[in-house]
Amino acid sequence: MAQAKMASRSEETKMPVSVWSAVKPFLNGGLSGMGATCVIQPVDMIKVRIQLGRGSAMDVAREVIKNEGIGGLYKGLSAGLLRQATYTTARLGSFRLLTNKAMAANDGKPLPLYQKALCGLTAGAIGASVGSPADLALIRMQADATLPEAQRRHYRNAFHALTKITKDEGVLALWKGAGPTVVRAMALNMGMLASYDHSAEFFRDSLSFGEIPTVIGASAVSGFFASACSLPFDYIKTQIQKMQPGPDGKFPYTGSFDCALQTLKTGGPLKFYTGFGTYCIRIAPHVMMTWIFLNQIQKLEGSIGL
Repeated sequence: MAQAKMASRSEETKMPVSVWSAVKPFLNGGLSGMGATCVIQPVDMIKVRIQLGRGSAMDVAREVIKNEGIGGLYKGLSAGLLRQATYTTARLGSFRLLTNKAMAANDGKPLPLYQKALCGLTAGAIGASVGSPADLALIRMQADATLPEAQRRHYRNAFHALTKITKDEGVLALWKGAGPTVVRAMALNMGMLASYDHSAEFFRDSLSFGEIPTVIGASAVSGFFASACSLPFDYIKTQIQKMQPGPDGKFPYTGSFDCALQTLKTGGPLKFYTGFGTYCIRIAPHVMMTWIFLNQIQKLEGSIGL
């Protein structure tokens, strides 16, 4: 009887630990992404305006501050935070879950780059599917001020945007542009997550870098590859999500493939890399700060026994 009670208590203590170990990567990923977004939001705002043809980074910054004030640089922050709470929670959590399972199947040995890339692709698809509505709200809120007054939607915050889109366009409209969003996320996460893990192992194990130099170095590498892999898809996604019907009632693009073809025809392949400097500057620090925030969160959890 006593042994049965002890076994029961043991099972009771194991369950919360098991649940927490499963939830922890997702919660930590979301919190770290939200922290990084609070810092990066102005750069992301400028990047979107550049892609919409509003000029250089300095031109966009001056225009926003002049017409909308400093707060204009943070337009869409609520949608950005919601996006991180969904997209980054899902992608970082699932990436860590997938790599942990793959390492367990590999007898605990470090994974080859191609396996990390596959985990990144899968995590990106999962995260983008979950976070697509918030991403749509973010793009529309950031692009709203660039539209003629009669066409502006005047969303107050992310939840107002999601509610109004659902009411005016239907629930499925929340996933408008989800195809290019998912493809872009797969490319970004393949470049960002796989290269980060791989370069972190190299800096730490081969070059004997400390924690901070490893995070900074690996973030710079992953930021570049994430930018180079994903910007063409990000450009197409932005064009699809912000398009509106013309006077004839027709949309300028029939889909992402049509958008890619028209862009290639009118602007050439370099058109897909419009705003690459700003995009890279936005991605690399966000990656770096996400991992720094994540490290600090994990240290805090360790200090309190979580």
